[in-house]
Amino acid sequence: MFPLRDENPTARFPIIVVVIIGMNALTWLAVQGLGSEQMLAQSLCLYALIPGDLLGSIASGTQFAVSSSLVCQLDGNGNPASLFTSMFMHGGWFHIIGNMWFLWVFGDNVEDIMGPVRFAFFYLLCGLAAAAAQIATDPDSIIPMVGASGAIGGVMGAYALLYPRARVHTLIFLGFFITTIAVPAVFMLGYWFLIQVVSGVPALNSTGGGVAFWAHIGGFLAGGVLIHVFKRDDYMAAHQAQSPKQTSRHRW
Repeated sequence: MFPLRDENPTARFPIIVVVIIGMNALTWLAVQGLGSEQMLAQSLCLYALIPGDLLGSIASGTQFAVSSSLVCQLDGNGNPASLFTSMFMHGGWFHIIGNMWFLWVFGDNVEDIMGPVRFAFFYLLCGLAAAAAQIATDPDSIIPMVGASGAIGGVMGAYALLYPRARVHTLIFLGFFITTIAVPAVFMLGYWFLIQVVSGVPALNSTGGGVAFWAHIGGFLAGGVLIHVFKRDDYMAAHQAQSPKQTSRHRW
């Protein structure tokens, strides 16, 4: 299931969502070279979050492959800034495009309820919670973590609580058959979260790379908790006052 758009109007332009998308795109271009082997490998070595390196639980000089022909050697000086820099990096074109699209579909309404400043802090905190959840599953891991999906998982968790009945137009792949349907947000996002849990449990025993499912889970749960702290009732009232017909029409 892939979300195309939602039926959920906003009262304000999502400036922070646009800024975050711009920062991710700029990082992909200037730091990661649009995925070129040399620059992508260098960015993973310098700016990705590596749990064992961050926590100092691996020996200095530990090496791991960052491409088919390049190796990264860790110096044993964990970089705390990687908790943030890793949020704006990606591993490939599908990775960044998928993440930014999910943020665009669900982030505007969450920012609308919080306001731009609160949303910026909320986003970063969800990203940190996501990183903590993934680190907790394997503190000695030397697999580099990159991607905005943990923070965006927090946005999705908040959206699911704020707008459970908002209609989300979703692309459905059933083998060779492809169609679109509109489903309540709680169904689409609940399905996404279930997939992360089902996939994350077997991944606990894996030592290879792949999707950071527990970062997604941690971010989603953090968003569901933090929304109660960061939402502003006056923003919600303003949203409802400006578009009462649209809002009621989107109730299920």
